Amino acid sequence: MSRGREMVYIPDDSDFSSFRDQCESLEGWHSQYNKGGVMVWSQAPGESRTVQKIKLRIACKDVPATTLYDVLHDTHYRKKWDSNVIETYDIGRLTANADVGYYAWKCPSPLKNRDFVTLRSWLPLGNDYMIINYSVKHPKYPPRKDFVRAVSLQTGYLVRANGPHGCTLYYLTQVDPRGSLPKWVVNKVSQFVAPKAMKKIYKAGLKYREWKQKHEPGFKPWVYPEQNTLPSISLAELSLQHADSLENIDESGLAEDRTHISDDEA
Repeated sequence: MSRGREMVYIPDDSDFSSFRDQCESLEGWHSQYNKGGVMVWSQAPGESRTVQKIKLRIACKDVPATTLYDVLHDTHYRKKWDSNVIETYDIGRLTANADVGYYAWKCPSPLKNRDFVTLRSWLPLGNDYMIINYSVKHPKYPPRKDFVRAVSLQTGYLVRANGPHGCTLYYLTQVDPRGSLPKWVVNKVSQFVAPKAMKKIYKAGLKYREWKQKHEPGFKPWVYPEQNTLPSISLAELSLQHADSLENIDESGLAEDRTHISDDEA
């Protein structure tokens, strides 16, 4: 996360405050895309980092902030709306507002698919709802042969209420994909993949209430911690996931496979 710590820790109020500041600030950010209600910015890597940050914003009319916050938490619903998810599940609970989870996602062909193990933490604060994560190592979930284990240095969502019926969603991510990627992939992420993902989240928000009424409507462990049935895990079981300890593959020479660009519309 932002402090350059070497130990696994649970983010505190200052981490969330720093994350929110990054979402709101435009200083040092370069506009990459502004179309169809979605804005994308990038920030060049700093001296100590080799991975650029990407930030997105979309206004979500007719979706209350609390609903979108639920959408981002609900792993069962995610499998319904996110066509890029291969597998996602919660591993264990750390505190009432922090857990560890696994996520595997499809990359644009012909790249190898990536997966993550992350420590996720969340905080509702007035009109703002935040979820942030970073990569950790868990002894029972080592890298798998069929995926490239990628590293989230810092990734998160800020949902800001705009009155009772609408909200603005920010998504900020700094991920090391563990591979030398071709330039077309980097461009495609900011111009195509990321904006489309934001629109999918918005659409998922519009449909969530109807779906949730049929799928355990009262079950929201991210709101009601007493409902959480995950096994407890301790910070001592975890360690930081350093990118340099993972396999680094060179995919920079791969040509774009045009037959796989037409991602289905959710």
